[in-house]
Amino acid sequence: MMDGSELYTFIIDEEHAGLRADRVLSLLCEDVSRNYIQKLIESGNMTVDGAVSTSKKKVLAAGQTIGLALPKAQPCGAVPEDIPLDIAYEDSDIIVVNKPKVMVVHPAAGNLSGTLVNGLLAHCGSLSVINGVERPGIVHRIDKDTSGLLVVAKTDAAHRGLSQQFAEHSITRLYRGVCFFTLAEDSFTVDAPVGRDPKNRLRNAVVPGGKRAVTHIKTVNRFNGFTEFEARLETGRTHQIRVHMAYKNRPLLGDELYGPAKQPYKTEGQMLHAQILGFTHPISGQYMEFCADPPAIYKETIEKIKAKAR
Repeated sequence: MMDGSELYTFIIDEEHAGLRADRVLSLLCEDVSRNYIQKLIESGNMTVDGAVSTSKKKVLAAGQTIGLALPKAQPCGAVPEDIPLDIAYEDSDIIVVNKPKVMVVHPAAGNLSGTLVNGLLAHCGSLSVINGVERPGIVHRIDKDTSGLLVVAKTDAAHRGLSQQFAEHSITRLYRGVCFFTLAEDSFTVDAPVGRDPKNRLRNAVVPGGKRAVTHIKTVNRFNGFTEFEARLETGRTHQIRVHMAYKNRPLLGDELYGPAKQPYKTEGQMLHAQILGFTHPISGQYMEFCADPPAIYKETIEKIKAKAR
């Protein structure tokens, strides 16, 4: 095991039984590339039932305990890269970007390039430095396989102003998503604390003593065993919508971490899109709100679901 690493352990459940170790770990370590995980396994950073295993192809069984020593990221500074960006708004203080699926927000172990931050540094030249060299400008984030709107701070003053709004829960954040099964209610609120899953340190869950998390859900469409919904975040915990929907036994379609490992449609990750983002400009004081349509694969998947019902 590498020195300076953080050890994560979890128990294999029925959904992940029968899968290769490298695939299971890549599902759990969402911001770490599968290639990097394979290298960690080959270097002896994985244990199965307490014994080191260097086989990335090892098939796991239900009830087994798997561990991974994940090296902590060392500050090295993100490098500017010429990456196409979908910019919704930009001025001298902030930039609002529509992030595509499969893009990581900032560099981390195993994903040091190709991130949103790499592209923003090339486009903007500089970003706020409050969050350090690894996460310049990043006030909030969305998961790698979630698409949608983020606001990024160019200056420290803008960063502080936006951070205060997030802390006060005054930011408007509306997501569009698709879950398994039918939502009986037209609208409801999930007010359930979120923290580390005691059975899986790389995943969150509704747990006693977790941080308060509130999600307001509104049903949009019901079709063929699935429901399209809107989710308005009152708080912003990691994986909050995904955790709350799984807690309601309505995991997101395409979510292999909180839902079934075998999915009925190829969705490039969970069907979740950050559609509306609203906030008060941290310098001018003007309220601003932006909207971005879901990506093509989201719309195509819904059409496939509807077609199957005909």
